[in-house]
Amino acid sequence: MLHRRSLWIVASGAIALAGCQATPPDDEGRALRQDLRLIPDATTVQAVVPRNATFESLLRQQQLAPELAVAIVDSVRNVFNPRELRADQQYWVVRTLDGLFREFRYRINDDELLRVIFDEDSDGSTPVPFNVERVTLPKEYVRAAAAARISPGANSLFAAFVQQGENQLLPLQLAEIFSGEVDFNSDLQQGDTFEVLFDRAVRNGEFVGYGDLQAAIVTTGGRSLQAFRFVDVDGKPAWYDEDGQSLKRQFLKTPLPFDPRITSGFSYNRFHPVHGRRRPHLGVDYGAPTGTRILAVADGVVVRAGWAGEAGRLVHLRHAGGYETLYLHLSGFARGVTPGTRVAQGTVIGYVGMSGTATGPHLDYRVRKNGTYVNPVTAFAGMPAGEPIEPERMADFVAVRDRALDELRQRMGQTVSAD
Repeated sequence: MLHRRSLWIVASGAIALAGCQATPPDDEGRALRQDLRLIPDATTVQAVVPRNATFESLLRQQQLAPELAVAIVDSVRNVFNPRELRADQQYWVVRTLDGLFREFRYRINDDELLRVIFDEDSDGSTPVPFNVERVTLPKEYVRAAAAARISPGANSLFAAFVQQGENQLLPLQLAEIFSGEVDFNSDLQQGDTFEVLFDRAVRNGEFVGYGDLQAAIVTTGGRSLQAFRFVDVDGKPAWYDEDGQSLKRQFLKTPLPFDPRITSGFSYNRFHPVHGRRRPHLGVDYGAPTGTRILAVADGVVVRAGWAGEAGRLVHLRHAGGYETLYLHLSGFARGVTPGTRVAQGTVIGYVGMSGTATGPHLDYRVRKNGTYVNPVTAFAGMPAGEPIEPERMADFVAVRDRALDELRQRMGQTVSAD
């Protein structure tokens, strides 16, 4: 192991940082000065992580001596997994004017930076004098509202909101709220509308994501569905309709995000495109790109996760009430999905693919009730809701509901009602 003095000698060697030009920090870098103190009399090199780089190769590319690069990677492991380094993410290298390594910063995601600082004032008690931390970047939340409509030019929930200038994450959150009530893959019709009250996350005036949704109204198929976020006595948020009934259902209507479409339905006499003859199709095929996340439709236990002949990679879950669900033709399994593992509703269990006998990427989704296959589209119709608001908390809920409706009405400039 290298000691502090050895590392200082290494760090003070030629750290030429070849391949990048020293440039002042960009606007984002300047905005971070309140939280990331730049060393006086220092120069900063900014670049992006190249493809197929490792943490060590990235540092070596900047001509850090091998011993120094290895020491930095070893110091980082306690707060960041070096294998999670992602291509095209920004990073910065800071050095003194005489070429000494002082600091390395890496943008982990929209909200966090990894920061590694060489501590020249260390008393030598530690063999590697680096301070390593994950820095949470400051942001603020601004209350906002948005509306969208299904139209010929925007015939999906995703397209409807993107057409209004919103990021795809907003309709994804909306779909999750109503996942027990609406199948956004097949239920939507022309003219359906959506209204959402939410918190927009901004940093220095720029959009960086979404906070919590507060209220939502979905009008589809001649019915109006309302949802309100309410925090229970234990501090856990949940979603309820206008009467305080829980929107959580035992089973989600679909195991995929809302974009995919049904390409083949449940049938005992379907013409098989590969085998060229009629045979039962005991599930529903959802067409979706390879890699699309597949969600557990309910709490359950993994019975099987592996190769299953023509079904390819398969996940089999067992749920309460005699129900089982099966997910076929996967491209891969989510980490930790192994037989005996308990999974919660909405957990990612795998990814869409075309393993086994398949003509294209899709998910073959199947449901069994007491050992008999049933149509997944209708299997969970009429499932009871979760627990409603407790009577002693209804007054608090009504106040939250009415306040949200008033704010949504004001921001959308139109009348909405809980009646």
